[in-house]
Amino acid sequence: MPLTPLPRWLAALLAFPVLLSAAHPFLCTDSAGNKVALVTADGRVEWEYPCAHPQDCWVLPNGNFLFCYASGAREMTRDHQTVWEYRAGESTEVHACQPLPDGRVLLVENGPCRIIEVDRAGRIAKEIKLTPPPAAVSVHDQFRGTRKTVAGHYLVSRKGEHQVEELDADGRSLRRIPIPGDVHEALLLPDGHLLVACGDGHKIVELDAALQVVWSLDEHELPGNPLRLMAGVQRLPNGHTIFCNYLGHGHLGEQPQFFEITRDKQVVWEFTDHVHFKTVNQIQLLDVPGDATKGEILR
Repeated sequence: MPLTPLPRWLAALLAFPVLLSAAHPFLCTDSAGNKVALVTADGRVEWEYPCAHPQDCWVLPNGNFLFCYASGAREMTRDHQTVWEYRAGESTEVHACQPLPDGRVLLVENGPCRIIEVDRAGRIAKEIKLTPPPAAVSVHDQFRGTRKTVAGHYLVSRKGEHQVEELDADGRSLRRIPIPGDVHEALLLPDGHLLVACGDGHKIVELDAALQVVWSLDEHELPGNPLRLMAGVQRLPNGHTIFCNYLGHGHLGEQPQFFEITRDKQVVWEFTDHVHFKTVNQIQLLDVPGDATKGEILR
């Protein structure tokens, strides 16, 4: 009887030594799996909530979970009680959210092409109109990860235009940065560098203040694990980088769903669970200190 071939991700793991460290508990979104989930350090799904195509997620200082999904965003307790919610209008997609220090929630809306800050009563307290992308860019592909910096600027991932746009506090465009791929997230690091997930550009790049590449992870630099769609990223206090290797577009079940790597590109942790998850596209580690509302967690 012929032997059943090993899954590609397992064959690659056995062929390439990985320096695995202790795992982390985390919150994640699974867009194709249509759920948000909390996972323990030993890989057990401790909490989950079904919703359509969730994209962004946060653990708040009060222990609640904030996440956005195709048609809105909500804050939910661990016993599944909704304590805050925003529902987007028709023909609108929501692909980014961020908790702010004043209690507001930042959202970016595809379709209306705007950033909004929604208060605790669900009212839009601030609106910034974004220049619409060219007509060839579909509503789905307009925007992804959008972040408000400590200085009050906005970093917008203009996915379909392959650009990161920086706006000031009043919404004036300061610059557009070309990105080698359909950018999904851009993080401003404490040293002023930008860490950018390049989507189907199959890479992550770190740019200095002069926009020169000072670090990158390219498609074939992890033996046996080519980079697929680069989605969520997180920079840890020890300098390691967590990145989500989104396995949609024909790669479901083939590889680990995310990795933790060192500055010299050694894998210290990876996560694979093709039973409970399809396409992990954003995570936040629960054992990293800091207040998400104050920009202390680099995501």
